[in-house]
Amino acid sequence: MRILVPTLLLVFLWHAAFGSAKTDSILTQLKTEITRGKFYDNQKEAFIRGLKVKLAATPQSNPDIRYDLCSQLYEEYKVYQSDSAYVYVQKLINLGLAAHNPQKVNESRLKLSFLLLSSGMFKETFECLDQINTRVLSNAARMDYYYTKSRAYSDLADYNSDKAYAPYDQKEAIKYIDSAIALTRPNSFEQLYFMGNRQVILGQLQQPSEYYINLLSHYNLTDHQRAMVTTGLSFFYNGANQDDDRIYLMAEGAINDIRSSTKETLALFKLGQQLYVDGNVKDAYTFMQQAMNDADFYGARLRKMKIAAVLPIVASREILVTENEKNKFLKYLLYIGVIAVLISLGLFVVFIQLKRVKEKERIIEEKNILLEKINEKLTEDTRIKEEYIGYFFSMISGYILKLEKLKRNVERKLSIKKYEDISVTVNEINIKKERETLFYTFDHVFLKIFPNFISTFNSLLKKEDQVWPKDHEVLNTDLRIFALMRLGINDNETIANILEYSVNTIYVYKMRIKAKALVPSDQFDQKIMSIKAVDVLNKS
Repeated sequence: MRILVPTLLLVFLWHAAFGSAKTDSILTQLKTEITRGKFYDNQKEAFIRGLKVKLAATPQSNPDIRYDLCSQLYEEYKVYQSDSAYVYVQKLINLGLAAHNPQKVNESRLKLSFLLLSSGMFKETFECLDQINTRVLSNAARMDYYYTKSRAYSDLADYNSDKAYAPYDQKEAIKYIDSAIALTRPNSFEQLYFMGNRQVILGQLQQPSEYYINLLSHYNLTDHQRAMVTTGLSFFYNGANQDDDRIYLMAEGAINDIRSSTKETLALFKLGQQLYVDGNVKDAYTFMQQAMNDADFYGARLRKMKIAAVLPIVASREILVTENEKNKFLKYLLYIGVIAVLISLGLFVVFIQLKRVKEKERIIEEKNILLEKINEKLTEDTRIKEEYIGYFFSMISGYILKLEKLKRNVERKLSIKKYEDISVTVNEINIKKERETLFYTFDHVFLKIFPNFISTFNSLLKKEDQVWPKDHEVLNTDLRIFALMRLGINDNETIANILEYSVNTIYVYKMRIKAKALVPSDQFDQKIMSIKAVDVLNKS
């Protein structure tokens, strides 16, 4: 009675804590943990790699240290990946045989029995257990031996599920779990867990196990231990109104299996079965698929067979549910589509009118922009033409007067036959000076029209590559070439004729400047052509 009262109180508290809201919450948490499974596995793999490095660095002359490291690697692998665990069990057996240590050999075979049982190989499991000499085992190992044998018979009874063999297997399972309990320390995890497991084997599931509840309430359990206990406790919640409690416990067990990277697990599969029965087909399929992935990763053959027998049924139901949801969605979509069409018809005329108005506005805006650019260009061209036409008329008039004066002077000297004086008169014409005057006047007129040309030109170059006229210059050759380009003279031959250079020289000048430019070559020309005339600048 002293035990029963607190047990019933705990059961009441557990039942009050669980509900639909908590069930939904923990299923959401489980889905999140499934997505984080790779993170936990990576942590485990990193720890395993560290042990492997230590083992590789340990010489064969230290068999005891190698045995301990192999034992640690087995423990890491035994519920994670059976094939890898099997490799290290074989190493343990070989080390025990080499050391002529019967205790190590038999304890290693006990480990092998666990792997064979977890893989679903009952015949091999019993053969391996029968080879073990329990007299040479430590108390802890002998306890594990009896528990492993109990689990083997219990799993076999569950697998057979008949009236001929299952009762005998169940009886043997109870006999060996009792032997394991007898070797446990009082109030230890093993004692309470085995006592709860005994209730499950006997089918004493009317009341939640006080042993499991005690472990969850008062013991500091590892993730793997918590997964084992919560999964075991879920079997006690099998009543018609206890689905939420059962689902919550199995989900908690599955979460702790994921966190401990346990692939040899039952919780996720049982949870999927329960959710399928409850009609939550979508989550049932998700969890069963994950359970199949875990069983395949671990190498649990029997578990894979059980899941494979159920998974196609759940998958077909999930497809059916999805199709029904899709049909409902299509119906709703059709209703919304009809309403949308009616609204669209009402707005269509307004939309067309607005579109026409916007199109006309867009065309007008584009035309205005184009006209503005044309006016700007015309203004600039007019300004250039006015300046240079006046300049060239003035220059040409001056040269005509000089030619007329020269002609009269030559004619006069010819008439009086002073031929030597004619040569002197002709030599008085300084072509170089005349050309410098021409360039000087051209440069002044150009900078009058484009006062920002030099600074804008140099802004396209690095500081160390910039081109500035010397004190006695207005424009130098580099600037004058691009000034002619700005006026629309792009042909290298024409520029060469004006400046009295070869075409190749003009090309070299251009390429040298463009190679140093901060912008690509084609953009450099565009930047030069975009330099504004003074009237355009003032206008803007």
